[in-house]
Amino acid sequence: MEIPDDLIYAQNHEWLRQTDGTVRLGISDYAQDALGDIVFVDLPEVGTTLSAGDSFGEVESTKSVSEVYVPVDATITAVNEALGDAPELVNSDPYGDGWFIEFSIHEGTTLEGLMSPAAYHEFTE
Repeated sequence: MEIPDDLIYAQNHEWLRQTDGTVRLGISDYAQDALGDIVFVDLPEVGTTLSAGDSFGEVESTKSVSEVYVPVDATITAVNEALGDAPELVNSDPYGDGWFIEFSIHEGTTLEGLMSPAAYHEFTE
């Protein structure tokens, strides 16, 4: 299982990468492996405002349907349109081309309280 050192992680197995005021989010290698072959990803519209813990989409695999959550208050700034035609990117490249959304964090919100790579590794053992 791959757990990149440059990301932070949420308990629902989402990863986050912060760059220049925007955060990119996807699901971890652990999560995509547990789901199996992903056949459909439902994502929100750009501009959607979410509160911490809100579900913003669904991932359908050959095994089940799972919701995906945002761990902080956020406004969606981009969605990965490529997943509409190629949801299998989540399986083949969960930390790259298989990302789900990008969002801006609401003022006063931080990413503190999320897991470091080491803590996530321990969490998934």
